Amino acid sequence: MRSLLGRSVLAAIGGIVLAIVVVGAGVDVLASRDLHRSLDRSLRQRAVEISQLSASAPALLTRPGALDTTLGGTQLRVEVLDRHNRIVARSLALGGRVLPARQLAAQVIARGRGTYGTASAGGERLRLYAAPLADFGGPAAGGAVVVAASERDLSRTVGNLHLFLVLAGLVAAALAALGVFLLLRRALRPVTRLADAAADVERTGDPRRRLPLPETNDEVGRLADTLNAMLASLERSRDLERRFLADASHELRTPLTALRGNVAYLARHGANAEVLADLERDAERLAGLADSLLTLSREEAAAAPRDLVRLDLIAAEAAGGDGRIDVVAREPVTVHGDAASLERALDNLLQNARTHGPAGGRIVVALEEADGVARLSVTDEGPGLRAEEAKLAFQRFWRRGSEGPGSGLGLAIVRATAERHAGRAYAEGARFTIELPALRKLSGSIGTTRAEEPEKGLP
Repeated sequence: MRSLLGRSVLAAIGGIVLAIVVVGAGVDVLASRDLHRSLDRSLRQRAVEISQLSASAPALLTRPGALDTTLGGTQLRVEVLDRHNRIVARSLALGGRVLPARQLAAQVIARGRGTYGTASAGGERLRLYAAPLADFGGPAAGGAVVVAASERDLSRTVGNLHLFLVLAGLVAAALAALGVFLLLRRALRPVTRLADAAADVERTGDPRRRLPLPETNDEVGRLADTLNAMLASLERSRDLERRFLADASHELRTPLTALRGNVAYLARHGANAEVLADLERDAERLAGLADSLLTLSREEAAAAPRDLVRLDLIAAEAAGGDGRIDVVAREPVTVHGDAASLERALDNLLQNARTHGPAGGRIVVALEEADGVARLSVTDEGPGLRAEEAKLAFQRFWRRGSEGPGSGLGLAIVRATAERHAGRAYAEGARFTIELPALRKLSGSIGTTRAEEPEKGLP
């Protein structure tokens, strides 16, 4: 019963039972009320007929069988009393019994209006109606007539109704449980297959496997599509990880091979200046590659930054007095960011421009803000990238030409930094740009740095 199927079946049974109880209570109240009202109307109608008979033909009251009548197969019992509460006439259905209605009749005679009552006689429950008789015509003048009927048939009818409601509730609950069971078992069959297939993927650890798609395009089908898309994303992530490991191993192999060769040369021939310089370059290359890998890993795993950073100040500081670099930043631009990461990303773009631009060529660092987007770009005077190369430039270990300079991680770090700041990095020819969400424009007073503020007391 802990399963979804079991809980649904129990919920269906509970709902049906609750509905039957509520409906049954309402039907019981309404049916019982209508049956009692119908019986009361019949008793009153019979009392009116006898009252009319007493006024028009009083001699007929004492004729045998004149007071006898039936109601739905039930014999009515009638007693006619005089003003002194003595029996004048009675129906044959009473036999030797007397209706337990003396007190009720006395009240009617005293008050002069009819009333209902209940009583028990001979182990059965009777419904009574007593009505006053006109004060003329015969021995019963000024007396009362009492009409009684057994409530046995009424109780039997109400009991049969109760039995029917109970049986109907049981049958409805059983049918509802069966229907819900069959429907949910069929609906959950694809979910079971999905769970089994997912367990196989978890057991094998192979994200290339896919979950079976159900025949119907419902919520389960959309769930299967979503899970398959997730597996496809995991597969791409694993492929990227394997490619990254392969590329990193390839990049590390070259300087490690050179180191081993130089160490072997030193072991055989001793040290000389050229070999020591090669060892130093290889060690620096390995250290730089390790630092770049660590930086890239940290950028991809770090949380989104929330500090306020002035990009115009970062662009001005990045120039560092280099006469080749022109900074174009006409207004303050502020973003949520990590200052150290953004400085490193801009430095990587400048290093890329120095490496691939012409010797002595100008480098332009431009900052602009439009429509809530800040664009920080670095442009050199080199030929730039072709369109197909621009799409690959920010991938890990990509370099133009297999023996190009650098490790191929600088622009990958730039892209990781931009994406961590909810932005993007892209290249267009010789222009490399970082786009970040910008905050609202700062007032001119905020743009004044503390170093620029005049000292107190000085003009």
